Amino acid sequence: MKRYTTAVWSGTVKEGKGYLMSESKALNNMQYSYNSRFENGTGSNPEELMAAAHAGCFTMQFSADLTKADFIPEVLETKCFIIMEDGIITKSDLNVTAKIPNISEEEFQKIAQGAKENCPVSKAYKALTITLDANLDNTID
Repeated sequence: MKRYTTAVWSGTVKEGKGYLMSESKALNNMQYSYNSRFENGTGSNPEELMAAAHAGCFTMQFSADLTKADFIPEVLETKCFIIMEDGIITKSDLNVTAKIPNISEEEFQKIAQGAKENCPVSKAYKALTITLDANLDNTID
């Protein structure tokens, strides 16, 4: 499986602006800017998208692991906080609240920890290989 999102940026980092478009069109010209990243401006930012990816992946993994253990979750709600300090993303905090009939606290915690360790985004955030194909094209409008 291979997925993509396109980011387009125009201008300086502080005064410029950009937009994101995803293959699925879930992000369709979603704006982002310095203000939306480092202040409280309108639009998204990379850290918010990283948090969405981690929350979504973990929650699906948790559901799969619960189902495999014969527990059917009624509700799994995960909030993820991506923490950036001094220009470095240092942490991803997952906070899950769940409604799952007939599960003990011990079994719940065990399965949740397993999902945290084994969801693909958790694994990617631990040891990501980053590649780059850089192309200069001064004919772009």
